[in-house]
Parts: sequence; C-alpha cells; structure tokens
Amino acid sequence: MKFVLEVTVDEDATAQDRAGELGRILRYWSGNLRHYALEPGDGSAVYDSAYQEVGAWRVVPS
Repeated sequence: MKFVLEVTVDEDATAQDRAGELGRILRYWSGNLRHYALEPGDGSAVYDSAYQEVGAWRVVPS
C-alpha cells in the first residue's frame, strides 16, 4: 500500500512562508489521519490555513 500526498505551494511566497504553511498543512493532515482506516481508496482534500484547497492525499495499492 502507498500513501500519496500532493500539495501545491505559492511560488511567489518566500521560502520561509512556504515552509511555515507546509508545516501547518502537514500537522493538520497528520492529526486527521486517525479518522480513516488507511486502506486503498481512502483519501481527502488538503487545505491551507486560509481553508483553500491546495492538494489531496490518497491511499493506493502498491
């Protein structure tokens, strides 16, 4: 089984701002994983701190 996480970051933001936002996205994402069985087919949209959809994650067969 593979876990795939895709996130698009703002290319115009500074490296520090991108890193900070990605850190927030990853903390939120990892905190919500407990709500899923983590089996192939599971997944959800990923949102930034402004609640804009910036990507998605999914579980796929290996």
